[in-house]
Amino acid sequence: MHTTEQLQQLLDTAIQNLKFPTHPQQLYDPITYIINLGGKRIRPLLVLMATELFGEDAGESVHAAMAIEVFHNFTLVHDDIMDNAPLRRGKATVHEKWSTNIAILSGDVMMVEANKNLAQVNPSFLKAVLDTFNATAQGVCEGQQLDMEFESRDDVSIEEYINMIRLKTAVLLGGALKLGAIIANATEADADLIYKFGVNIGIAFQLQDDILDVYADPEKFGKQVGGDIIANKKTFLLLKALEVAKNGQKEQLINWIESKSFDSSEKVNGVRSIYDNLNIKALAQDAMYSFRDQALKEFAQISVSEERKADLLTLTTQLMGREY
Repeated sequence: MHTTEQLQQLLDTAIQNLKFPTHPQQLYDPITYIINLGGKRIRPLLVLMATELFGEDAGESVHAAMAIEVFHNFTLVHDDIMDNAPLRRGKATVHEKWSTNIAILSGDVMMVEANKNLAQVNPSFLKAVLDTFNATAQGVCEGQQLDMEFESRDDVSIEEYINMIRLKTAVLLGGALKLGAIIANATEADADLIYKFGVNIGIAFQLQDDILDVYADPEKFGKQVGGDIIANKKTFLLLKALEVAKNGQKEQLINWIESKSFDSSEKVNGVRSIYDNLNIKALAQDAMYSFRDQALKEFAQISVSEERKADLLTLTTQLMGREY
């Protein structure tokens, strides 16, 4: 069984060895560019870790891990277009560096490249792998659509929000783990448990991100604190505040949401003050811990030794251990 560091090295090598056609150059250069921007590579790492959790060598699932990594980066290319984002990981986004049309087409061909990688897995697992990958990819697209629809709605419920982040963010973690389990020939019950574990950890992780956006130390967070507040993004914190606020506080909150002209720092401080008065941070943490604890319950039921589970549990603790 490889260490997490060894699996990361295996991933780095596999990413460096990804080969794309060279012509037309403007179609394929953006793919190499976005893939090489880096990132934590958590999703492909989960594929490899799940494979080894169930007793198979990670080398058997490298192609599936690459499929997940290429697919994830495809979603980033298209998300950046939809968000009109100028930067990704501190560098120009693909549509800014080339053009929107090139970014769309390069993203499309990345989905093809992801499937080409999947086609290289052990044929005996191919149908189950494709079914899982396709369901995951479709879920991510559904989540992105819901997120866009929420921008123009003022009646989004917390239940709807949780479902949106489940689809947009969490199913990809669950799907990555399930792919690794399938390739390791895990039982259907264990593959289902590790999928649910990944989904619930993914939801908890996104709820933590919502909290960090408001309460993180700016020097440690890596992006603008309060960005969600400035953009009126419908996070758990905003939806919960709108649910529990009464009278004057609710009026203040709605005024901040509806204001077209404001000082950004003043708005962030004003909304954060309302959150503090309503104890929103603690309510959001309670929800986050609930999903984390559910994930750990499911993980505990997986029928492998505690020793084999240790590395994945350590990674989970690291993911959920970001500072406020």
